[in-house]
Amino acid sequence: MKTFLVCALEPSANLHLKEVLKAYKNEYKEFDLVGIYDENLCEEFGLNSKPLYSSHEFSAMGFIEVLPLILKAKRAIKELVNLSLTQNIDAILCIDSPAFNIPFAKALKKANSKVKRIYYILPQVWAWKKGRIPIIESHFDVLASILPFDSEFFSKSTYVGHPLLDEIKEFKNQEDINSIFSKKDDEKVIAFLSGSRKSEIKRLMPIFRELSTKFKGKKILCVPEFNLKRLDLYGDVGNFEIQTNTPKVLKNADFAFICSGTATLEAALVGTPFVLAYKAKAIDVFIARCFVKLKYIGLANIFLNFAGKSELNPEFLQEQVSVKNLHQAYLKYDYKAFFDKVDFLKEYLQFASAKNLAKILYEIKQG
Repeated sequence: MKTFLVCALEPSANLHLKEVLKAYKNEYKEFDLVGIYDENLCEEFGLNSKPLYSSHEFSAMGFIEVLPLILKAKRAIKELVNLSLTQNIDAILCIDSPAFNIPFAKALKKANSKVKRIYYILPQVWAWKKGRIPIIESHFDVLASILPFDSEFFSKSTYVGHPLLDEIKEFKNQEDINSIFSKKDDEKVIAFLSGSRKSEIKRLMPIFRELSTKFKGKKILCVPEFNLKRLDLYGDVGNFEIQTNTPKVLKNADFAFICSGTATLEAALVGTPFVLAYKAKAIDVFIARCFVKLKYIGLANIFLNFAGKSELNPEFLQEQVSVKNLHQAYLKYDYKAFFDKVDFLKEYLQFASAKNLAKILYEIKQG
């Protein structure tokens, strides 16, 4: 039985990890994990050990919120390096989170750890910090890319497919699309996804709450399962039906208002028309604008831009995020253009990634 040291700090990273573990268990049977991941995976996969740290301990957003976690991260890196040196680890899997995983890889190399290192979901060097490229390529053995255009930046990346094509089980068909146009206003289902972090929720929910009053049909507030016990973060949710399964919510919704993040790409792939709304601390936005030079912030729009296509969905940022602007975007939505580009996006991403990454984990050799 193989043992993998995993660093999955983000909620999305754990969703992607879960699909990889399913694929590994189906194809290659038993395994065990150590490291940083969602403790709920222990029971689901019958793991022998608990995580060194729960991924929830590292949940933060923006430059300011990350600062208190720096000391904890340094301590965690030291302990993880020690695990790689003292335990029988077959491979190290780092998922996303470059602010943690790159220093971790450097520490592993400095300690002369011989365990093979895999980076899954590569840092967005196409947005900023291209100087990371040679560092990443020299500190990781396998670069498992989920974006077809990563190869334009990384010389040794391997496109393994996109994880959302594993996680999304149902997509809108032509009948679903036709129903969007045939439903009356009081029959339409509108979904609101305000993000997973406290700061995102606090900034968007007052606007989403007021916006929801503009719609006569069912209003669904989709929240991460780990926030169900913290619904007070969302304020008054009496106007919403609470659900947690994002792909299912999007499949059943006729339209969605979504905070920037993985959910925007999920909506695009499922085929749910949506508007992106994003508000952050002024200092975070200022710093980001100094360094990040992108035309869009939504993943679907970024992908289409790289492919030479126009935007899939409207984006509203900071002071643009208002009830009036979001409601007007809904009323003026170009559905035909949206659905045409959804088909292209699916073809562009080609296939799912879990089986391909599970195969890499199974075949990788120690030392």
